[in-house]
Amino acid sequence: DAQKHFDVHGISTGEVNIDVSTMLARKDQIVKNLTMGVAGLFKSNGVEALEGFGKVLAGKKVEFTPNGGEAETLEAENVIIATGSVPVNIPPTPLDEAGIIVDSTGALEFTEVPERLGVVGAGVIGLELGSVWGRLGAQVTVLEAQDKFLHVADQAVAKEAQKLFTKQGMDIRLGARVTGSEIADGKVTVKFLEGGEEKEEVFDKLIVAVGRRPFTEGLLAGDAGVNMDERGFIHVDETCQTSAPGIWAIGDVVRGPMLAHKASEEGVMVAERIAGHKAQMNYDVIPSVIYTHPEIAWVGKTEEEVKAEGEAYNVGMFPFAANGRAMAGADTDGFVKIVAHAETDRILGASVIGPNAGDLCQQVVVAMEFGSSAEDIGMMVFAHPTVSEAVHEAALAVHNQAIHKANRRPKKK
Repeated sequence: DAQKHFDVHGISTGEVNIDVSTMLARKDQIVKNLTMGVAGLFKSNGVEALEGFGKVLAGKKVEFTPNGGEAETLEAENVIIATGSVPVNIPPTPLDEAGIIVDSTGALEFTEVPERLGVVGAGVIGLELGSVWGRLGAQVTVLEAQDKFLHVADQAVAKEAQKLFTKQGMDIRLGARVTGSEIADGKVTVKFLEGGEEKEEVFDKLIVAVGRRPFTEGLLAGDAGVNMDERGFIHVDETCQTSAPGIWAIGDVVRGPMLAHKASEEGVMVAERIAGHKAQMNYDVIPSVIYTHPEIAWVGKTEEEVKAEGEAYNVGMFPFAANGRAMAGADTDGFVKIVAHAETDRILGASVIGPNAGDLCQQVVVAMEFGSSAEDIGMMVFAHPTVSEAVHEAALAVHNQAIHKANRRPKKK
């Protein structure tokens, strides 16, 4: 933005330089501050942290092996499994010690901006990392095996995202299945099938971002009584209770989206239930956010999902190009979209692509949690000028009542 877009505001910057080492140092300091904050919370709440490896045994026992120490057995009334996930590696692109082929963790450790960057996987993580390094100056090529872009998102949003990322210079290859890779002279040659043809590209760095898997290897003893599927996910009920009494599991090791906020709230729910309260989670209103530029976020059902279920529905959309605050900030790409039930008007889902998409989507999350209708949001007062007015206008547009855009004309009967 500083290099290409500040001039519209009357700001001249001259040559803009990027110091990657300073950026990494700041990132590391923020991570350190956050982890120290967690350590401080542990101390203030009387939680003892043990660093090492744990294995769940039968009878609510845990075999704990401290780093560099000998194993001991711990016992508790309740055990919560929250071991998270790790990146998935694929045989055609094994990670290398030189850091030329990396996973999502290694992609945050580049000491300089690669001239040519390849990304395997156009999912959430692949797009986020490709977007970051692309905006820092890398020429980014994304290889995605599926033929549909962002199939988990509303397809109107996916289409808009693909258009905007391509405009930014990201080369997105759909239907491109990686078959092999070879490192030579500090670069990696990636071979892939696209449209039935064998092709190859040469990159300075390659990020493998094809998903994550539960980190559960060696976690459970054979007689622990905790059921786990062939992919490593632990079976739990709606309250995160496993098949073994007193053993709970949360986060990336159980069903549902692999999201930090989902895992955190599951942890709160489990702690509350252990304390004797009747806590529950509403899995229908967990927001998803892709931290690209522009941001992408959604909650509830997409239009495609509602249509497939045969429900009658209405859709309201409002573009940021018609929003005063977005205009002032020269950030007008994207839109807000709300899907509501045709008869009850209850909000079934919402999708946003554009400025502060994650924050705007959260407004609809709150509304959906309380069973709001599109009319409810339309009747609320939104501060002006704010980008949140786009949520207001999208809700009004559900019934062709948007104020700051032309509405669809009702069909003549």
